[in-house]
Amino acid sequence: MKEFVISEAKAETAVLVGLITKEQDEAKTKEYLDELEFLADTAGAVTVKRFTQKVGGPSQTTYVGSGKLQEIKQYIKLCEDAEEPVGMVIFDDELSAKQIRNIEKELQVKILDRTSLILDIFAMRAQTAEAKAQVELAQHRYMLPRLQRLWTHLERQGGGSGSGGGKGSVGLRGPGETQLEMDRRIILQRITLLKQRLAEIDKQKTTQRKNRGRLIRVALVGYTNVGKSTMMNLLAKSEVFAENKLFATLDTTVRKMTIDNLPFLLADTVGFIRKLPSDLVESFKSTLDEVREADLLVHVVDISHPDFEEQIRVVEETLKELGCADKPAMLVFNKIDAYTWVEKEEDDLTPLTKENYTLEDLKKTWMARSGENQHYLECIFISAKQKENIDELRDILYNRVRELHVQKYPYNDFLYQDYE
Repeated sequence: MKEFVISEAKAETAVLVGLITKEQDEAKTKEYLDELEFLADTAGAVTVKRFTQKVGGPSQTTYVGSGKLQEIKQYIKLCEDAEEPVGMVIFDDELSAKQIRNIEKELQVKILDRTSLILDIFAMRAQTAEAKAQVELAQHRYMLPRLQRLWTHLERQGGGSGSGGGKGSVGLRGPGETQLEMDRRIILQRITLLKQRLAEIDKQKTTQRKNRGRLIRVALVGYTNVGKSTMMNLLAKSEVFAENKLFATLDTTVRKMTIDNLPFLLADTVGFIRKLPSDLVESFKSTLDEVREADLLVHVVDISHPDFEEQIRVVEETLKELGCADKPAMLVFNKIDAYTWVEKEEDDLTPLTKENYTLEDLKKTWMARSGENQHYLECIFISAKQKENIDELRDILYNRVRELHVQKYPYNDFLYQDYE
C-alpha cells in the first residue's frame, strides 16, 4: 500500500501562454499577460514562465503552433527533471474543447484558459447564496460544451478508430458516450434549477429595492482592483472587504449614506475585466441590476495603472452591454498617491507618451473632457487610501445627488427627513 506523507502545502506553479497578432501587438500581449499573472496570483498560483508567439491568429487545434507547443513541453520536462514540476499551463484566451483536449494530450499537465481561471477565482470569492449560485451557473455553462474531453479515456471501450468507424460514425455508443449523455442531462437540469433559484432571489431583491423609498441611487463601477471597496468604506463608513487582489468583492453592497442631511443609497458592485466571460455577465445580471437602476454612476479608475485608458474603455463597453451607457456618470481617478511618470530629457525630441505626462498634465486633459455636454459630468482626482480630495468628492456627490433628487421628485425637495 502506498504511504501518504503529510507535508506543508506548496503553491502550484503556472506557465502562461499568449499570442501576438495583428490585432494584439507585443506591448498589448505583455499587458494582458501581466493581468493574467495577477489573476493566477489571486487564485494562489505562482507564475514561473511566459511563452508568446507571433501568429496570424490562434490555431484551431492547439491555440499555438506545433513548434511552440513542443517548446512548452520541453520546458515542462526540464522542470520535472529539476524536481520543480509545473502544475498548470494557463492560456490568455478561451479555449475550445478540442484545443484543451489536444493540448492536454501533448503536455500532460492541467490546462486552464483565462475564462476557467476567472471562474475559479469567482468560486473562491463567492460568499452569499446568490453569488455562489451565479458562479455555479456560469461554471456549468462553461463546462457544458467541454464535457466530451472528460470522457476521452473511455473512447477505446466503445470501439474507437480501430473498429472501422470514422469520425462521427454510428454504432460507437459505448460507456463513454452514455456517461457523457448522463452528465449533460444532469448539468442541464442543474442549470434550470439555478436559473429558477436566481429568479426567486432577483424577485426578492426587486421588492427590497421598491421598499427603499424615494432615494437617489449611486453605483460605484469600474475595473477590478481600482479601489471601489476602499472608497465605499471611506464614504459610507462601512466594512466592505477590500484587498489588493482581483475580484475581492463579488456581492453588491448597498449602504445608505448622508451628506449634509441629504440621504442617498451607495452601491459597490463587482469589478469588470477585459475578456470577461459572457457566461459571467449573463449569470451576474441580477447583481448588476444595481447598476441598471442607479441614477448616477461613479466610474472609479486606477490612474496609477499603466493601461488605465484601456480599462476605461472596457468598463464603458461593459456598461453599454448592460444598457447603462446613457446614465449620468462621473469619473473618479483614484490612487493618485501611486501615480508615477517619466521626465524627459531636455534634448529628447521624441514625441511625448502617456508615461511622460505629469499628474497635472493628466488632470488638465481629462477635466477638459468632462462637463455638461460631455459623457462625464465631473472629473476628480483622489486617493481613497490617503484620503486626499475626499471632501471635494463629497461636495460633488452632494450637488449631483441633490440635483437628481429635484429632477426626479420635484415636489419633494428638502423633505429628506421622511426617509431617515
